[in-house]
Amino acid sequence: MTIRLPGTDGRLRTYEPRTDPLALLPAGEPLASRTVFSAAHVVADPYADVSPDTPAAVDWDATLAFRRHLWSHGLGVAEAMDTAQRGMGLDWAGAAELIRRSSAEARAVGGRIACGAGTDQLTGPATLHEVRAAYEEQLALVEESGAQAILMASRALAAAAAGPEDYLDVYGHLLRQAADPVILHWLGPMFDPALEGYWGHGDLDAATEVFLEVIAAHPDKVDGVKLSLLDARREVELRRRLPDGVRCYTGDDFNYPELIAGDERGFSHALLGIFDPLGPLAARAVRVLDTGDVKGFRELLDPTVELSRHLFQPPTRFYKTGVVLLAWLAGHQEHFAMVGGLQSARSLPHLARAYELADGLGLFPNPERAETRMKTLLALYGVTA
Repeated sequence: MTIRLPGTDGRLRTYEPRTDPLALLPAGEPLASRTVFSAAHVVADPYADVSPDTPAAVDWDATLAFRRHLWSHGLGVAEAMDTAQRGMGLDWAGAAELIRRSSAEARAVGGRIACGAGTDQLTGPATLHEVRAAYEEQLALVEESGAQAILMASRALAAAAAGPEDYLDVYGHLLRQAADPVILHWLGPMFDPALEGYWGHGDLDAATEVFLEVIAAHPDKVDGVKLSLLDARREVELRRRLPDGVRCYTGDDFNYPELIAGDERGFSHALLGIFDPLGPLAARAVRVLDTGDVKGFRELLDPTVELSRHLFQPPTRFYKTGVVLLAWLAGHQEHFAMVGGLQSARSLPHLARAYELADGLGLFPNPERAETRMKTLLALYGVTA
């Protein structure tokens, strides 16, 4: 069987799909050497009569089933994060419901979960007092749900802050009142342009110093930091400066194998959007790493980087479209629809290449089904031969 895929040159080329997928069966034992979270996507309800301007309609059964899939492989779930289209189709009301439902499901199955707390209930200009109150509301909900909190970068804080002192004040207040240690999330502007100049500086070296000052003032309240800057050198330098006991969770979807493997001076744990489609393979790789086999770990994970770099290519914030495409092709949901209509955010050649790369890795449990679904998508765009 073959399939004809469009390239960026506007021409169709013939591709022969793989017929021998990887056997990636769930494994009950938890991962040992690294703490690994998959930032999980949400499944839209395709039958809901909504538009991009109305609140998102979520298929809760399919969304929770996908989280059970991740937990079954020993991964943690990072909930209501960027991958779940937070602020890009999923509003705070939808995110709050997602946090409640996923946290309850985690308790039911014994899965690990951490949930994002931000300020996205603020839809217009806000004062620092309003920003702090919005963070407090979301932090309280996450803690009440029984999940670990991830303090997300805030568009509203970026707009309201006059300088580093405002970040130190807001984060200091939140960390002092947090019931348990949280994960601090630094999301770069490639993921969200509204976060340019976060921590009060456009210069990343200066911003890093402010970030480290926040952590140093409250090391007992910081479980770890998640960096999503797509800069491996900067992550390594920062993790070497973290206080003892504070973890570094890589959010670098370009360089994750080397950062998780680490070096003689340390390593990164992981909280990654790419571990949504790569979840079972990532879990297998970390289990190999658990045995001390760094070479075997890299041999499994290094070949996935080409797919990740493709999905996260600029505009990086639209990587979710490829993630949901692969979930549909892999059989985790019955449609390729997204909240906010974001399935239209990537071109057909981009989606075709994502299919080809994922198929080449053996990620589709049923390659024939994936091929049939991809041909259906191609036909919708007029590719009939």
